[in-house]
Amino acid sequence: MLKGNMLIAHGGGPTPVINSSLLGAVREAKRHPEIETIYGARFGAEGILAGDLIDLGAVEEERLDLLARTPASAIGSCRRKLTDGDYPAVLDCFKRFNIRYFFYNGGNDSMDTCHKIYRLACQSGYELRVIGIPKTIDNDLAVTDHCPGFGSAAKFAAASALEAAQDASALPIHVVVMELMGRNAGWITAASALYADLMPCEHLVYLPETDFDKEAFLSAVREKFARGKGLLVTISEGIHYGDGSPVADSGVVDGFGHKVPGGAAQTLCDMIMAETGLKARSEKPGLLGRTSVALMSQVDQAEAMEAGACAVRSAVEGETGFMVGFQAERKPAYTCRTCLIPLEQVANAEKKFPAAWIGEDGASIRPEFKAYCAPLIGAYDCRFVSLR
Repeated sequence: MLKGNMLIAHGGGPTPVINSSLLGAVREAKRHPEIETIYGARFGAEGILAGDLIDLGAVEEERLDLLARTPASAIGSCRRKLTDGDYPAVLDCFKRFNIRYFFYNGGNDSMDTCHKIYRLACQSGYELRVIGIPKTIDNDLAVTDHCPGFGSAAKFAAASALEAAQDASALPIHVVVMELMGRNAGWITAASALYADLMPCEHLVYLPETDFDKEAFLSAVREKFARGKGLLVTISEGIHYGDGSPVADSGVVDGFGHKVPGGAAQTLCDMIMAETGLKARSEKPGLLGRTSVALMSQVDQAEAMEAGACAVRSAVEGETGFMVGFQAERKPAYTCRTCLIPLEQVANAEKKFPAAWIGEDGASIRPEFKAYCAPLIGAYDCRFVSLR
């Protein structure tokens, strides 16, 4: 039995259910006497480096319960990429607070940090159980079937696109271009097509997995708009040209060294108006897509909570150097169970949207994706009516 304290930290952009994973981990930790004090790092890696920890075990149960319906990160997050020079301070923090169980809730970069901390502990001879908890609305973590956070973001994208389509159809005087999150992977934008068969207007979808062709795009816009039903275009923020250059580049780089997209929806609207003479307006939900608890997927929330609990159970049982993953079956009915994936397999690895699920026109999504994604978003009443 390894006795000591536990530390959980959040890394990268929050999701609608990141706090559900936190809640699952804290609740599970309280069941194990091996874990003496339950700490949370304030603002992720920044809190670890500063020794700024929160005693989560001292938080009243009534306040902890609110985590399940709280957006963003209740303990704070950051985009701090740890350098080689930072790791001695990390180890010092663990020793000072007698941390023997460490959980990092994050995406690709965070799993890389988690893996490095695991190796640091091994090389230093410091007994530490390290488990990564998956978190990303982008759904781009490798190996796992899907990621906590994606189901809710997908539900937001699907519902928002269907609602925007109603507006585009009711007043078909302009092209509506909606930009959704997804720097390198188009999973969220693909979800905007989940209810394509119910849309009263035309719909085009562009993902970063395909090269953006300006002339083909403008031709498709002219053709679809001419049908008189209205047109909705949904795009990933990270769409790019054939040479790899982004359609819109802010010129800014984030804390992990990634280029920050620079407003692709407005860029396409400007292009449409300049090249076709059609009116166009841009919509960019942006952070709303990852902070909406009103459209939180109950399936996503339950799985996120179980991911946090599974991480703690696994560590107490002696596992270390893994990330919690999901294995899912969709026939005859949706079922999902947790598994453990070696951190080295997911650190900095990106899972792109499958090319086989993109239509031949490069601007539509095949039905296979709906079969994959629909169970993850759970129930949504998408019955609308038109009296026109």
